Amino acid sequence: MNISIFNLLLIAGVIQGFVFNIVTLINRKKISKVIIFLNLTVFFLSLNNLQAWLIESGYSSNIFFIKKLLVPWYMLIFPMFYMFLINYLKVKDQLKNILKISLAIFCVQLLIRILLISYVFYYKTDLRDSLISDYNSVEEIFNAVFGFLIVFKSSYLVFKQKEVYDYVLKFDDIKWIKIFLILGGVIIFFWVFAIVIQNINGNKFAYYPLRLSTSVLLYWIGYQGLYRYNILNDRISLRHSLNSDLQPILGSNIGSLEIEVKDYISEKHQQDFNLINDYVLNNQKFLDSYLSMDNLSNELNMSTSHFSKIVNGLSGYNFSDYINSFRVEQAKKLLSDEAFDKYTIVAIGLECGFNSKSTFYNAFKKFTLQTPTQFRSKN
Repeated sequence: MNISIFNLLLIAGVIQGFVFNIVTLINRKKISKVIIFLNLTVFFLSLNNLQAWLIESGYSSNIFFIKKLLVPWYMLIFPMFYMFLINYLKVKDQLKNILKISLAIFCVQLLIRILLISYVFYYKTDLRDSLISDYNSVEEIFNAVFGFLIVFKSSYLVFKQKEVYDYVLKFDDIKWIKIFLILGGVIIFFWVFAIVIQNINGNKFAYYPLRLSTSVLLYWIGYQGLYRYNILNDRISLRHSLNSDLQPILGSNIGSLEIEVKDYISEKHQQDFNLINDYVLNNQKFLDSYLSMDNLSNELNMSTSHFSKIVNGLSGYNFSDYINSFRVEQAKKLLSDEAFDKYTIVAIGLECGFNSKSTFYNAFKKFTLQTPTQFRSKN
């Protein structure tokens, strides 16, 4: 990649990061720990990239001390992300001292650098560059190991300790965090590769795509984290306001479908369908985003083939549309109720049993011929 293009992308990312910090902080009356640590993750990344951009662009002071004082901002990115993660997952007692340890390491590294620069300036003028370069390598290797340990701990928590954040899993499957951690592991591997290349031949080119890809990934987690956190809070609050016992949906179109097929179905089939319909409504099974025909038929002691035949024949829908019809009816009730105006449309759709925004919007438009946004504005 051309160096000038790289620097342009780098400074554009820095500006985007600072804008993200400003917008997310000034638009909130109450700032939670999740938002604070998410912003600090993006903030330290932006500071690190700003420092790199200034160096690559030749904006440097003639004062030796300032010129050589490279602040290891990147070292703080990992602990800030970890603090965001455990607060988002509402996990307690997971490396509770990591923040203090990280800040202590950061301060020690900064102090060592200041003392080293002062020492070589006054006593080792002939070895200035080599000594500082050697220290840079040692410091970066240490921070790479430190970052790897935090990413490993984060990955172990997310992939192997689901029981400690099972409450959050009721509202968010955290696939986006898993993807981030996998990509983060790949980037650390490339970071180690870049360190090796630089120490072998002094070539810093390997850092360019690494720094750019890291920026993209961390800015992505910033926006995703903010978006997902808002939905998570909305869903938790929405579920509390609805309580655990939702009233069965009224006005369903199932009754009219029964009349159309009544001439060629048996009384047994009608009874089975009523059993299914009552079970789904009275137990709010449609609110379960993981609901499947196999599970539901097993709960009712019916074979899957018989269950499918009954639903398809008497509801006029396949199983997916049959369940989605209830979800859409529930969403319509909430979207047309002023008491739920403060909740986002996506949070409402997910709380009604849909597993994604796209599935919700597609199903809603299929049954109502309008989007949830259009429906809410009209009602």
